[in-house]
Amino acid sequence: MGNTGITIQPISPILGAEISGVNLAKPLDDETFEAIHGALMQHLAIFFRDQEITMEQHKDFGRLFGDLHVHPAAPAPAGHPEILVIHADENSKRVAGHAWHSDVSCDAEPPMGSILYLKTVPSVGGDTMFANMYAAYEALSAGMQKYLSGLTAIHGSEHVYRGRYGQTENLRDGDYPESEHPIVRSHPVTGRKCLFVNSSFTTRIKGVSRGESKAILEFLYDHVRTPEFHCRFNWQANSIAFWDNRCAQHHALWDYYPEVRHGYRVTIQGDRPYQ
Repeated sequence: MGNTGITIQPISPILGAEISGVNLAKPLDDETFEAIHGALMQHLAIFFRDQEITMEQHKDFGRLFGDLHVHPAAPAPAGHPEILVIHADENSKRVAGHAWHSDVSCDAEPPMGSILYLKTVPSVGGDTMFANMYAAYEALSAGMQKYLSGLTAIHGSEHVYRGRYGQTENLRDGDYPESEHPIVRSHPVTGRKCLFVNSSFTTRIKGVSRGESKAILEFLYDHVRTPEFHCRFNWQANSIAFWDNRCAQHHALWDYYPEVRHGYRVTIQGDRPYQ
């Protein structure tokens, strides 16, 4: 059974679009899938309202775009290793995504995309910010673009995951992943260049001094925070956000304590970044 009558409405000039007229609990016909995939490539982050899906339907939707990724450290619901639980309440000491980042960029093949489904949202607040990394790269001077294009950076995870998800015996691979990626990557579908460093996982630039690495990375992190690169998604219960980790970063705002924000994320496996 397919979906018809799909509409795509941008929510900002720089990135983000809300899609209506589709029921993600049902199988998608080829035309609807292509429309959704095209919207993701064009808008980098897409959003759906009023969806009622099970964990299996959530995973089925994700599998349309590729194999599902298993988180390297976070525990999963029984029988659903591909599901990441997103939860915050009055007992939370920290929340997932509370800094600008691209999901699990520490993996050798970082995720292509993430699909977050929130069932419970606070009465106000709890928005997610998204940033366009094509725009961030293109706004740099030609000289800075050329300089960065020759560099790679280390993306680590121990400083993010240790103490949050337990010790190494609970990890997917038995250790905390760490990988080296180009600072400027090419998107495998669009071919466009974008920045690929983030303040959560990137630890240092390879082949330069500690001071130079810190200065360049801090400049780039501040650059990513430029408001003109951003859109903001206001969550409602049973909403879904689907973003492309290859060319977008996101930041989950924790401005709703002590209220509850709860849902599930499916993440789609990506490939090794290349320049």
